[in-house]
Amino acid sequence: MPDTKRQHDMVVWGATGVAGRLVAEFLTEQYDPDALTLAIGGRNEERLEALAADLTVGTEWDDVPILLGDATDPKSLREIAASTAVVCTTVGPYTTYGTPLVEACIDARTDYCDLTGEVNWIRETVDRFHDAAVEAETRIVHSCGFDSVPADIGTALVQSFARETFGVPCEAVRIYLEDGSGGVSGGTLASFGELFEAASEDPVVRRTLVNPYSLAPPGERKGVDPGEQRWPRKDPLRDEWTAPSPMAPINERIVRRSNALLGYPWGREFRCSEVVPTGRGLRGAATAGAVAGGLGLFSAVMSVGPLRSGIRKYVFPDPGEGPTSEETEQGYFTVRVLGRGTTDDDPFTVEAQFGADWGPGYGATARMLGETGMCLREDDTDSPLSGGVLTPAAAIGTPLADRLRAVGFTATVGEATGMGDE
Repeated sequence: MPDTKRQHDMVVWGATGVAGRLVAEFLTEQYDPDALTLAIGGRNEERLEALAADLTVGTEWDDVPILLGDATDPKSLREIAASTAVVCTTVGPYTTYGTPLVEACIDARTDYCDLTGEVNWIRETVDRFHDAAVEAETRIVHSCGFDSVPADIGTALVQSFARETFGVPCEAVRIYLEDGSGGVSGGTLASFGELFEAASEDPVVRRTLVNPYSLAPPGERKGVDPGEQRWPRKDPLRDEWTAPSPMAPINERIVRRSNALLGYPWGREFRCSEVVPTGRGLRGAATAGAVAGGLGLFSAVMSVGPLRSGIRKYVFPDPGEGPTSEETEQGYFTVRVLGRGTTDDDPFTVEAQFGADWGPGYGATARMLGETGMCLREDDTDSPLSGGVLTPAAAIGTPLADRLRAVGFTATVGEATGMGDE
């Protein structure tokens, strides 16, 4: 439960950025001051004051406190962390700006959640801070937006249903990015750029990106999964073609880390993969080839230093830029998760669907991060873990799906029918 001695229940750090503003707007619209003591934080006092004023319009909030600090100033971050029970941070790239805040939260025993999809940085926080966070009973929860809540919580829903219904977990899970519409932010693209930059300079980062189990606990970074799909492939569970998913490198590793953190309830030979379905026949195959080719070309170009620098400077939008409010509200996404298992009698397939009628990168992500923060603040979790560098499924589990349903998400699960044998 929240520390009643803390001045705030929650601080949205980076609130004047596109994502941070949406998180703050969601929380002040969804909750009143009696349910949540909220503050917003950042380094620009004038912009924070303007946002605080906007947040009181049409809501029950008379005032939203502001906290000034700098992502590169550990002292200010320690003061902010010590004032609150939970920090929700949208300040990226996290490789550049995230580490001091993680340290400050562990020192202050303040729970933390973020939006990072930077595998290399998550690996760094796992290796440097997991044991300290366990000892401090502090939950550092990464990837609480579109990276990687639908995949991670969707898998948790599938496995919970399988164990309750069939008595055994699914041996393999396939995650499908079915459909979606929504803009990409400058911050997200900056994170991509930082990842390629780090990989070009650091062999540890390169090994992290190659190893499918790189986010597992030390000593357990190997297993049966070969890694993400890289080429067009006819799907083993559905009669259609699939292409590689651009989010597979983070989402698959997060799901595998969830399984490891929870003590392998899904088995040590559990397999997980994420793909983009492209349809049937020649058209589906051609689309899958085009998607795979485009991703391959992007990776090749971003791996070349001068080309990468030019794209980051002249093509990518600046961090803090993002889609318009209209684009955010008109977006949508659907993620489907299929799990295959076997009882003594027959194989079975479980299906979960996770979606929302907001753009995945912003409108939906803001709600996912905000409700993750509320789960931590209320201790609304189904987890044996009280601290560590965690994932949404390992830190919270299916209660996060319950909260997201309550604010308009689709999160269903049940037995699938008509699936052919793998």
